[in-house]
This record gives sequence, C-alpha cells and structure tokens, in this order.
Amino acid sequence: MSKAAQTHIRPGRPWLDTDGRRIQAHGGSILHVGGTFYWYGENKEKTLPGSGIWHWGIRCYASRDLVNWEDRGLIIPPEPDDPTSPLHPAQQVDRPHIIHDRRTGRFVCWLKIMGELQQSTVLVADAVEGPYRIVRTGLRPLGMSAGDFDLVVDPTDGKGYYYFERVHSELICADLTEDYTDVTGFYSTHFPRPRPPFVREAPAYFRRGNLHYLFTSGTSGYFPNPTEAAVAETYHGPWTLLGNPHPGDPTGTSYRSQISSVFKHPHKKDLYIALADRWLPDVPAELCAKALEHMTNPPAQEAPADSRRDQARASLMDPNTSVADYVWLPIRFDGTMPRLDWHEEWRIDDFD
Repeated sequence: MSKAAQTHIRPGRPWLDTDGRRIQAHGGSILHVGGTFYWYGENKEKTLPGSGIWHWGIRCYASRDLVNWEDRGLIIPPEPDDPTSPLHPAQQVDRPHIIHDRRTGRFVCWLKIMGELQQSTVLVADAVEGPYRIVRTGLRPLGMSAGDFDLVVDPTDGKGYYYFERVHSELICADLTEDYTDVTGFYSTHFPRPRPPFVREAPAYFRRGNLHYLFTSGTSGYFPNPTEAAVAETYHGPWTLLGNPHPGDPTGTSYRSQISSVFKHPHKKDLYIALADRWLPDVPAELCAKALEHMTNPPAQEAPADSRRDQARASLMDPNTSVADYVWLPIRFDGTMPRLDWHEEWRIDDFD
C-alpha cells in the first residue's frame, strides 16, 4: 500500500518514495519533461561498508509536485557480470547528468568514472527513462583527467557546455559538440588552486536572468566543506567569487551537505532549488569541521588517538552511502548573492 502523500520537503531527513522505500538518486539532477519531473541519480542501495559495491546503476523517480516520488526503476542498470564494463558495480560511477537534444529528441547522459585516471562514459536514449546505450567509454575530455561535472544547454541556441574539475587543479568550461557526446576543443580555465581541499569540484550551474552562477565544493571526499558561489556574465566567465552561500552555518560544512545541481522550477517566477547530498548523516557537524581543518592545515605529526576522530575517518574510507540523505533548499537572492537558509521543512506551494 502506498503511503500518504507528503506536502513538505524536509532537508536532512530520510526521504521515502511512494512505496515507502528510501529514495536512491544521489549526486543527482532533475529533468522536466512533458509535465512530469524526473529525479535521477546514483543508486546506492547496495553500497554497504565492505561490499566492494560503489553503485547499483542509475535510478529514476517521477513526480508531479517535486515532493512525492514514484520509483521508475533503473534507467541505467549495472553490469555485474562484466568486470571490464564502466557500469560494473565496483566501478566508481559518479554524478550522472542528462541533457535533452531538442534537435534529435535524444537524451544524452554523461557519467564520471573514477579510477587511476578519471574518465567519462557517454550514453544516449530516445526517451528520458531509457533504454540507454553506451556511445563513448574511456573519454578523457581535452586529454584531461575529468572529475565532478555539470552539463548545460543554452535555452535559446541549444549550444552545450561542460563544466568539470580538472582533477586536483582547476575548473574547466568546455564547449560540447553539436550532438553533446564530446567536446569541441574550445575551453576556458577557472579557479586554479594549489591542492585539495582547496581545489573546486562539484560544479552546479544555474542561470538567473542574464547572470550565470556556479556553486562549487572543495575537495574533501565525503566530508562536507564550505560551498563557494561565483557569478559571471557569460558561460566562460570571467567569474567573480561571491563567497559562501550558507550564511546560517557556522560549522563551514554547507549544512553537512554537498550540492549536486540546481533546478529552476518551470512554473514558479523565481524558485531555484539547490539539490544536495548529506553523504555522512551519522557524522556530527563538529567532526566534519575537524576533519576539514585537518585536511586544510595538516599537522606536522600525527595527533594523539581520538576514537571519535578515528570513527569519522573510517566513515570516510568506507562509508555507508546507502543511508545518505538529501538537503534540498530554496535559493534566496540578496542582490546578486545567492543564499541558502536552513529550513526544517518547506513547501513548493509557498512560492509564487
């Protein structure tokens, strides 16, 4: 029996689908197609500590209100019988992004595949729910090791852009080919930083009026860190840094979350929603902050034994991401500065 319909989004609490099961759409995004919202992301239901499983495919959910989600299953299933496949469960498949090619009607999905060299796999489908077929594997865009990313399509001319972390170095904006399955070779570089955790990853792009925005995260594994907002007048910048958009979070952990994407509600005047994952729901904010400080200013020698610190480190090395939660928050604009205020709960219907 389906559970009663929900009316509120409750950040940081377990989110269940219409059958009462945990939603598994991590590192995800939302598409609006034909009046239906589709939320897709990494299926982590089997990623228990010690399992050797990083993902169990890409799962998709459908909704009419962005609150109650029906499980539509695996739109990109894992391939457990082929260890050489980029979709094998042990492969570190991260951050799926799907864009719609309005010229052909196809949907194009990029996956980040982590390993010694971070690479990309590209798939296409004739419908948002698939089936998807692989068209590129082992792709190293621009010959670079490509980490976290976002895909963007200009709503007027259909041109595509690919924002990605050049691993442990800088952020790249690259033009996509006409079919969105590769890059053209034209690119720009942004936010060069010396090393993790300062290097920016997890780019989440959105546009408001004539201004382009990026949220980015520092590189600290599953431990959360301060988000950084930036604004520009073009896709390729130059970008102006605006600072941390989480004004009410003194821990510097972005409310213990990492933003994966930003969704503009198509039927609301000015509702932008930051979609974020709370990868370590059982690790307190103060321990996350201590871990980040340790990475930012590593001590000259190992600190004395600390059971809580060691527990936090263990959570990072082999986390139970099957119970990761979501932190969805509406963006408030203070002039050109985007702000993310904490809400114990909030409603889509409260926005015009």
